[in-house]
Amino acid sequence: MRNQVTITAKIDADLKERLKKLKVNVSGLIREALEQEAKRLERERIRKLAEEAGTILQKIPAEELVESIRIGREHSD
Repeated sequence: MRNQVTITAKIDADLKERLKKLKVNVSGLIREALEQEAKRLERERIRKLAEEAGTILQKIPAEELVESIRIGREHSD
């Protein structure tokens, strides 16, 4: 099992009672929500990096890119 830590959050007492009556697994729900949010933020970060890379690559003439790829392939053989 992975190393786990405890986090805390304050919620309204009425909400806590409603969740308890509904038998909501609060810990599981929080874990799932945090995991989904982390994945969403990671995807967003990658999207922004890809946009930045695209902007940079657009400034390089196509001939230079093709030549760099060709040289890279020759060196990897």
